[in-house]
Amino acid sequence: MEFLIGTEMRDDYLSFEVARAARKAVEEVMPVKSGENVVITADTISDSRVVNAVAQAVYAAGAHPIVLWYETQPDAQMEPPAPVAAALKAADVWFEFGVQYILYTDARREATAAGCRHACYGGMDVEMLVRTIGRVDYPAMQELGTRLRELCMAAEVVHLTDPNGTDLTCPVDKNPAPYLSGTHQPGAGYSQMLGGQSGFSALVDAVQGTIVFDGAIWPPAEIGPLAAPVRLTVENGYVTGIAGGPQARTFERWMARFDNRQMYRLAHLSFGFNPGVGGITGRIVEDERVFGCLDIGIGPQALGAPSHTDGIILRPSIAADGVEIEREGVYVHSELTDLCRRLGVD
Repeated sequence: MEFLIGTEMRDDYLSFEVARAARKAVEEVMPVKSGENVVITADTISDSRVVNAVAQAVYAAGAHPIVLWYETQPDAQMEPPAPVAAALKAADVWFEFGVQYILYTDARREATAAGCRHACYGGMDVEMLVRTIGRVDYPAMQELGTRLRELCMAAEVVHLTDPNGTDLTCPVDKNPAPYLSGTHQPGAGYSQMLGGQSGFSALVDAVQGTIVFDGAIWPPAEIGPLAAPVRLTVENGYVTGIAGGPQARTFERWMARFDNRQMYRLAHLSFGFNPGVGGITGRIVEDERVFGCLDIGIGPQALGAPSHTDGIILRPSIAADGVEIEREGVYVHSELTDLCRRLGVD
């Protein structure tokens, strides 16, 4: 994985910066308390430097790091080996670094139901740790996400477009399910993704139009960064057509193999805004957070979809009841521009 992406593989590469970022992850982003049991999971294509740095930061915080390595599975969202699942249920905190991450599995659901606080950082290497955590103003980034959601949720209809032909009309759900904003009740288990992503709640059954992914699609693992756009037709919240080149055909075959209608249902509409991500890297957890992108998830597992996939639109425009929020990948609303400057993005 590292070799394909091009990351420097020396142990001393960014070693000081990695130590600082790991400490920030453990003490600020997912605060670990003294005495807690912290499980760190990784598959055999994970970056051991990140795993070790976080384990050391956990130990320095007075907690107990338990590091579990297991084989790389063929696909994401497959159940882990039974001993891993058992350890997660007994954990107070869980840092997940496996490339084939297990966010949407029974093992994760049972762990969070038992009170585990889960940080899903699938595929994170040292570059990603430093750029997306170590060097980011987290309070400003979280504020940007909150305002983006509020601006959209205050509208009746959100209109999404892009230069490649995306044109999606999304009525807003005024009675949404509870939104996981990153603030949780003490003692409650939950999953927390890498910072830099927010979204709004749409009335999915009323969403109509066209989606054109031009950044990445994952899974399936055979795709990742896109060589050419993939066009999806959406009717009443379901994907009814997939068109494009060879990668579109691969995606179409992968979706069809599940033989499940819920695999074609839109799951979420999310904004990416981590200033440490300037472009597609090939790691979907990072690609979903390219600054200014739109991430559309397909396949809500809560409704019976057997898997889940995400696609990235790099230069979206967003209008809420006709009020422009973003123009071709650049946030232009007056309530957002100052926050972008604080994050070092003009």
